[in-house]
This record gives sequence, structure tokens and C-alpha cells, in this order.
Amino acid sequence: MPLVLGLMLFMACPPAEDPVDPEKPKKDSTIALFQVGNELFSIPSPIQSAALIKASGAAFNADLMNSPQNASSYATTLQKALNLGVYGADLAYVNYYEQTQEAIGYLNASKKLADELGMTSAFSPELIKKFESNLDKKDTLIQLVQNTYRDIDGFLKNDEETKYIGALVLAGGWLEALYFTTTVVSENADNKIIQRIGEQKHSLENLIKLLQRYSNNEEYSDLVESLVELYNLFDQVEVTYDFVAPEHKPDQKLTIVNGTTSVKMSKEQMNAIGEKAKDIRSQIIS
Repeated sequence: MPLVLGLMLFMACPPAEDPVDPEKPKKDSTIALFQVGNELFSIPSPIQSAALIKASGAAFNADLMNSPQNASSYATTLQKALNLGVYGADLAYVNYYEQTQEAIGYLNASKKLADELGMTSAFSPELIKKFESNLDKKDTLIQLVQNTYRDIDGFLKNDEETKYIGALVLAGGWLEALYFTTTVVSENADNKIIQRIGEQKHSLENLIKLLQRYSNNEEYSDLVESLVELYNLFDQVEVTYDFVAPEHKPDQKLTIVNGTTSVKMSKEQMNAIGEKAKDIRSQIIS
């Protein structure tokens, strides 16, 4: 099976003719696939979280996002890759709320970090021009972002030495999405969002296993240790899954999950998970 580096929103998102339906999170869920050796790691795309938050009726909150101005402060490869993931999730959020001016800022911040990571071709002047000329077309904007990060995917999967960058981008986007959902649900106990949070227990386990493959320096090891601490908080969450064989569409880099999941999570557990996610996220963006 070929490597599919489903970065952020984005690489594992459905095409424009098959939009995400927040009312059918299981049927339309998309999975980012990351293959290392003979192991395949799957992580849900943050786009579902943005869709669920918008569908819940929660108001747009600019304070949730990492400021694009912070992009210039990230010096290490780890900081740049993690925050490229963060900005990708932020870009999904602003697009769902049709915040067009904010979207340009996040696109530019993503371009800056991608350039510094050696992915210049993914954010061409032509892309920026297309983005700016379609500011009133939400679906087109989301599709442009998907296409951009598929270009990044192509860059990363062809170079063994850059796979770890893809893992970090994936981690940043996943954590930002968890931060969004836990923050929103603390103000509005929407059942679909609570379900979404609980489902991240197995996603986090996959993410930790993936990152442990590349944990080769102290800064990276600190990230993995923090995620393990987060997983320990998820450990008491009861998640049961009724398996139905997924539908794989390799030509679209898409896996449709047909099974159903049920979650039992107390308010105290949810609050603890939210606080830990906020703490890790704060360390990433600072």
C-alpha cells in the first residue's frame, strides 16, 4: 500500500463533489493514512471537527486560533511543522465560518512555514491569486486548501528523511482540532462534539505510536511525553466500536468509515482532557 500522508485538513478530505456532512460524521468521516514500514497509522482529519463546531451553532471565535503573526517566531523544524498543522486547522475553521480576510492571513502564514520547510511549490503565486479571487466561494476555498496540502503530501511521501515532518504537521492539526472541540463543548455541551472528543482516544494512540518512530531529540521527546500524559486522561473514557468494513478509495486517498462508535465520558474527564490539550497547544504555539 502506498504512503498516504494525510496532512491536516486536507490530504484525506473528500473531493468537492462529496462535501463533508456534519450530520453524518460516521459515514462521511475521512481518515489520514500514514504508512511507516509495514505499519499503517490512521488519524481523522480536523475538517470534521470544524464542520461539527459550525453545525452546533457555536459563534465564530477568533480567539480560538493561533495568530498568523506568530509564524515569524518559529525557529526549529519541529515548531514550524507543528504550527503548519495548527494553521491548517485554523484555516479550515475560518473557511467554514466564511471569515475571508482571516483566511488570507492563515494562508500566508502557512505559505511562510511551508517555504521554510522546503515546500515552496505548494504555495505558488498562482494559488494565492486563485484564493483571493474566490473569497466569496467557501466550497472553492476549501477545495483549494485541500489541493495545496495534497501537493505537500506528494513532496513528503517521496523523501524518507522528511516523513517525520509530515508526522509533526499531522500532530499539530490534530491537536488544534481537539483544542477547538474541547473549548467549544465547555460552553455548549453538544452531543456530536462530545462524541467526537471521545473518539480521539484511539486516534491519539495511533498518533503517539507514529511519533515515537521519529522521537530522536529532546524537544521531540517532550512532545511525545506530553501526548502520553494526555492519553492517560483518555484512558478512563469508555469507547466501544461496532466494526463494519471500511470502504477504501485509493485513487482519492480516501477511506470511508462505516462502523459506529459509542462514547461514555464524564464531565470531569472531558474537562481534564480539555485542560491538558490547552496546555500542550500553548507550548506548541508559544
